[in-house]
Amino acid sequence: MASFRNDYCYLAHPRILEALAKYQDENQGAYGLDIHSAKAAEYLKQTFGSKEGEVYFLAGGTQTNMTFISYCLRPYEGVISCDSGHINVHETAAIEGSGHKIIVVPNHNGKLTAEDIYAVHQAYQDEHMVKPGMVYISDSTEIGTIYKKQELIDLYKACQDCGYVFFIDGARLGSALTCKENDIEPAEFGSLCDAFYVGGTKNGFLYGEALVINNKALQKDFRYHIKNKGAMLAKGFVVGMEFEEMFRDGLYFDLAKTTNEVASSLRKVFAKYGLKMAPSPTNQIFVTLGKDKANALLKEFSLEKWNEVGEEMTVRFVTCFKTTKKDIQEVDVFLAKLMK
Repeated sequence: MASFRNDYCYLAHPRILEALAKYQDENQGAYGLDIHSAKAAEYLKQTFGSKEGEVYFLAGGTQTNMTFISYCLRPYEGVISCDSGHINVHETAAIEGSGHKIIVVPNHNGKLTAEDIYAVHQAYQDEHMVKPGMVYISDSTEIGTIYKKQELIDLYKACQDCGYVFFIDGARLGSALTCKENDIEPAEFGSLCDAFYVGGTKNGFLYGEALVINNKALQKDFRYHIKNKGAMLAKGFVVGMEFEEMFRDGLYFDLAKTTNEVASSLRKVFAKYGLKMAPSPTNQIFVTLGKDKANALLKEFSLEKWNEVGEEMTVRFVTCFKTTKKDIQEVDVFLAKLMK
């Protein structure tokens, strides 16, 4: 059975495993203070144009979001997110559990706009309401859309005008920056926000995310906060080794680009059978069809049911570094029978 459930269901890309095996007899510094993490950090700063940035390696996306957001906000402050944002929908109230309200606004095709930020700023004006202190977005978004360069410029300006920290969740940043609709060069990404993280877990890593804090005012004592939140890895060098291997020659972006290309091939299959798809240029594909046919797909393939409306159901297909042409052909053959 071909799996399209998510992009982190396989162990790791072979080169990651080879790198870990290569260094298995080395005695490393602990807590991310090792030569591999230092080299990986330099690669990341060069790649994303974050010369003044500091890089911190953490285990997973929810942990990274909760750790950084709770660090930036005072007890009476909250974070602005669209209603489909990962911190609002898929992180089990981790942000609220850290003592901070998520200020939710309706999404626009999975995204926030500068106008949303100004509207919240205008509405939250006195001490009887939570004070906005940060804006959170993800790129690519939870529904596979991406932000264009001008959108990020506008969002960052709105944050600066309102005095908010601008933070980008990059769990699928590789997919966003390598899709055909993208107009942002990686080297300029660091100039478009106060902080972002580079997702490894969903792009061929064993696990691991790299948080890049560009705003120097937000770097002070952050390692203390990581430890305080139980997020500091004793064997941080493992994540450092992974990022070093992925960014030393561009493998990170090669994998993400291939993942998008496979997704594009899968979209052509769905289009051939006239199936409805939500707009998404990245590696997540949302297909809507009758419940009987959707359930048949769920039975035949490893997928995620997204939602149901009336007699229709939306299922999500996600491609990853292990998705093959053979997997795509299996879907094609099955749909040929299903759609007769």
